Amino acid sequence: MYKSYSMELAGRTLTVDIGRVAKQANGAALMHYGDTTVLSTATASKEPREGIDFFPLSVEYEEKMYAVGKIPGGFNKREGKASEHAILTSRVIDRPMRPLFPKDYRNDVTLVNMVMSVDPECNPEIPAMLGSAIATCISDIPFDGPCATTQVGLIDGEYIINPTFAQKEISDLQLTVASTREKVIMIEAGANEVPEDKMIEAIYKAHEVNQEIIKFIDSIVADCGKEKHAYASCAVPEELFAAMKEIVTPEEMEVAVFTDDKQTRENNIAAVTEKLKEAFADKEEWLAVLGEAVYQYQKKTVRKMILKDHKRPDGRQITQIRPLAAETDIIPRVHGSAMFTRGQTQICTITTLAPLAEAQRLDGLDETETSKRYMHHYNFPSYSVGETKPSRGPGRREIGHGALAERALVPVLPTEEEFPYAIRTVSETFESNGSTSQASICASTMSLMAAGVPIHKPVAGISCGLVTGDTDDDYIVLTDIQGLEDFFGDMDFKVAGTHDGITAIQMDIKIHGLTRPIVEEAIRRTKEAREYILTEVMEKCIAQPRESVGKYAPKIIQIQIDPQKIGDVVGQRGKTINTIIERTGVKIDITDEGAVSICGVDQKSMEEASRMVEIIATDFEEGQIFTGKVVSIKEFGAFIEFAPGKEGMVHISKICKERINRVEDVLTLGDKVKVVCLGKDKMGRISFSMKDVPAEEA
Repeated sequence: MYKSYSMELAGRTLTVDIGRVAKQANGAALMHYGDTTVLSTATASKEPREGIDFFPLSVEYEEKMYAVGKIPGGFNKREGKASEHAILTSRVIDRPMRPLFPKDYRNDVTLVNMVMSVDPECNPEIPAMLGSAIATCISDIPFDGPCATTQVGLIDGEYIINPTFAQKEISDLQLTVASTREKVIMIEAGANEVPEDKMIEAIYKAHEVNQEIIKFIDSIVADCGKEKHAYASCAVPEELFAAMKEIVTPEEMEVAVFTDDKQTRENNIAAVTEKLKEAFADKEEWLAVLGEAVYQYQKKTVRKMILKDHKRPDGRQITQIRPLAAETDIIPRVHGSAMFTRGQTQICTITTLAPLAEAQRLDGLDETETSKRYMHHYNFPSYSVGETKPSRGPGRREIGHGALAERALVPVLPTEEEFPYAIRTVSETFESNGSTSQASICASTMSLMAAGVPIHKPVAGISCGLVTGDTDDDYIVLTDIQGLEDFFGDMDFKVAGTHDGITAIQMDIKIHGLTRPIVEEAIRRTKEAREYILTEVMEKCIAQPRESVGKYAPKIIQIQIDPQKIGDVVGQRGKTINTIIERTGVKIDITDEGAVSICGVDQKSMEEASRMVEIIATDFEEGQIFTGKVVSIKEFGAFIEFAPGKEGMVHISKICKERINRVEDVLTLGDKVKVVCLGKDKMGRISFSMKDVPAEEA
């Protein structure tokens, strides 16, 4: 039966239609926020997927171009693969919800959010995030919800709940926070150096709004929620754990796990696993889950040692950062390069500069942004973790890590007026053992400075982890987590920023939320670590951006012309500007406001192109001196091309001071000559004189 529920959310009405569409899904909610419409569905398979040791959750955020009245571009006039924005939105929905499903659930679950209409005042991400939670909560799929998500902006010091597209453009903060009834479960932020205390305040303003939304969801579930279905648990039998401890004692497992070398640890665990396989050779049902059992045994061992004994696997103190190293210019001929190493995590970032015309063009539902000039791409090859598998292009994780680093660095980039380049940084993961995304931020900062990009301040990133006990007060926050502490811990809290404030946050957890003291301690710890990395490592490697771009980077000259002269510079069907490009070998971009960027590697050619553009765009006045080429000879005079597509005539009487009978006696085609402008003749043509050129200019 069709039912509709509504609440007021940030000054706009949120309406949820249940039972109206998609009735064969386990759960479905047609979400309306203003005129924004999103269909959210939750579907689960009837049986668990065999042969897996993880929960197979898939989250999709589908951007339909009809939602903003567009037909997709390109030859194939239908939506193709998901955009980066859609992938990032899917991740933001996935990350808070995944920990709320049972850990031993192996049925496939798919959450699909289809954006069908977009109101510029109501961001479709909000109803998609809430719709996924509502569709799952009212379904029969096991889920320990509800959860709710809110976005926060910061404009002129005032917090804005669920900002519009236009407000996001001028906001100093783009924060997304997901919560359960008691705790924060996910944080995602980009910020213009927002101080830590302001960030914490914004997080908990969002958390307060989330509580109102959760009450709303509770009322919907109470009215039309289905009973949760039973499922076959895939948990490891307790008797297997007991038998394992008799063969490999907790003390032996501690010895196997606690080392600062990842490969040594993996070899130790392989030996332990082999020993257990031999012991359980006649127990097929145990062998089927032995891999998961060994993983759980490691996890319990590491968590106990950290929580009770404050002992980390590599012997570090709780607040200690792994050994750090930084260097620049390690790759020849590229425009900029830097490498940052933290323990067994190593990232090399290469910077490439190009004309603004090479900025990335965007075609999505956010109509306020059509291109971006800074692109950060992150690659994670299998060799970085000692594995072998073919490369199939970037996955969602790589796209997410690249976007996080990009978000962290955008606030410190120079404006187009300060630095008229498109900029691409590529972070190559050479070695990985925890928090490569934050290492890529450090490497990218140094690479940009090495390339001569005048960033306003350096940015560093670091991650904190968490191990919790049985109560909210029983926990340990770990500075600079390595891979093992990430896998077996409860939190990955990444924070990037300058000396003066935060530029990006990404927080993921595996438990049902964080208390405020944990959030505050993690933010404080990351600030301390960030200050250390900036001062003691990065700034000692490269203290400030280089004064100019490198010799292999393109150079750019910028000039301003009257916008009404753009047509003259471009010429009919682009003939004039293409002639300039062919003659000088440069690239030329012209904005609608008349800003001309001339890009090349040879300074003389660039200056020549600049001179041509300025000549064409200048109103011709009597007395101006030009250098031109003889392109046509007539009985009455010669035509001089003084810029591509621009000609003037020298009458035969104006060629020499003495009288001549034939133009050819003095001039031949191709001659370069200096002329002075006499103005325009009766027919509007430019008239030149050679004989009246001042002696000092001749």
